[in-house]
Amino acid sequence: MSMIRISALSLASVLLIASATAMQAAGSEADYKAAYAAAEAANKEAGSLRNQWTVTAAALAAAKKAADSGDFDQAITSSKEAEALANASIYQATSEKEAWKALEIR
Repeated sequence: MSMIRISALSLASVLLIASATAMQAAGSEADYKAAYAAAEAANKEAGSLRNQWTVTAAALAAAKKAADSGDFDQAITSSKEAEALANASIYQATSEKEAWKALEIR
């Protein structure tokens, strides 16, 4: 009988910890706004390098749509994706700015 109590107590503890972790993982509107601002800033920098990608704009639009519907977890995910895409476009623009010099011209 004591084994059943210990198992039930252990299960209850695991469920309590799991639900607390899930609650902490939920994104808030403030988290979304911070992630979206970072993505917009990176996209603006990519624009200044004349290398904005259309997929970045799509990810930003998806983030805004998710936030408008109250799904801040998805909005944060889409914002972070947009930031990563913008950073990749920045990397592409800066690396190719000098890489062409290494090409063999005949």
